[in-house]
Amino acid sequence: GSTIRDRALAQSLPIIVDIRTFDRPLFYAAMPGSNASNPDWARRKINVVQRFLKSTYRMVLEQQRPDRSFKPGEGLDISDYVLAGGGFPITVKGAGVIGVIAVSGLPEREDHGVVVDALCSHLGVDGRELALPPEAK
Repeated sequence: GSTIRDRALAQSLPIIVDIRTFDRPLFYAAMPGSNASNPDWARRKINVVQRFLKSTYRMVLEQQRPDRSFKPGEGLDISDYVLAGGGFPITVKGAGVIGVIAVSGLPEREDHGVVVDALCSHLGVDGRELALPPEAK
C-alpha cells in the first residue's frame, strides 16, 4: 500500500488504494484529485476479485462486455460488481488468495498497471516481462 501511495504522490496520480483480506481492511489511501466515486468503483472491483479469484482486468478480457456488467444470467448486479481493471488478488503460496488490492481513479489499464508495478517491485520481479501489450488502435 505504501509503495502505491508513494508512487501516486510522486506522480500526482488521482487514485484511491484499498487493500483488504476477505474480512477486514488493511490499508486505504485517497490521493489528492481522487473523487467520491472512486471508493465505490474499488468496492465493486474487490467484489469481483473475491468472487472469481482473478484480476479484474483479466475478467474484462475474458468477458468482453462493453457495458462493464456481467451477463444477466450471472446474477451479479452492476451496483455491486463491475468489469473494470484495477482489482488484483493477493495470493500466498500454500494458502491461496487471501485478499485484494484495488486501485481506482485512472483508466482501467493504468489502474491495473499501478498494482502490477507495485507487486513486481515488492517481489523483486522484472515487470517488463509481465507488462500488458500495447493497446490496439
